[in-house]
Amino acid sequence: MNYKEFESILTREFPGCTTETLQRFQKLDALYRDWNSRINVISRKDMDGLYSHHVLHSLAIAAYMKRNGGFPAGSSVLDLGTGGGFPGIPLAILHPELDFTLCDSIGKKIKVASGVSEALGLGNVECVNARAESLGRKFDWVVSRAVTSLDNFLPWVKGSYNRGILYLKGGDISAEIDSAVAKCGLRRDSVELWNISEWLDDEWFSEKYVVGISRQGEK
Repeated sequence: MNYKEFESILTREFPGCTTETLQRFQKLDALYRDWNSRINVISRKDMDGLYSHHVLHSLAIAAYMKRNGGFPAGSSVLDLGTGGGFPGIPLAILHPELDFTLCDSIGKKIKVASGVSEALGLGNVECVNARAESLGRKFDWVVSRAVTSLDNFLPWVKGSYNRGILYLKGGDISAEIDSAVAKCGLRRDSVELWNISEWLDDEWFSEKYVVGISRQGEK
């Protein structure tokens, strides 16, 4: 998928995009190609899939939230295990009214996320090289892209969010959700599974999901 194809989907699904927003998304390709030549955060054979496999995949969280009333303006969002900046950077570009903290325990990865953010002039992004438990503050939302299984991830962020978790995950994850519910003290009805292919008619997304977990679901 090239940028023009991506932009067509973006402006259809998020019609409020400004010129500045579109310019920032357009710059992502050159920025990630440059950084990836130095620090590998995206498989080099997948660089041509940047907009479909990484940017649109990240924005599935925004599409899910749009269907559920959207993010309240001024919300704080933690992207835990951000790697080179996914899903946090695409979400921060789309939502300049939100405050994002991009966190990763691997220094060279957060260096990429920080470099991309600075090049784009994203004033709503802070990049932190740290582990989740060391942050010592609460966020409204936690987002992440498949950094580990849910039953491992949930203890990392327990007590760190006020509203909910939005987790990108692929494959058959029903057993993983059941395990997380049993081990982490969640009510099953607080966990929603949304197939991204309901939003984007693309076979690549056929087994990829947004897992939405409500804060009120903790027992």
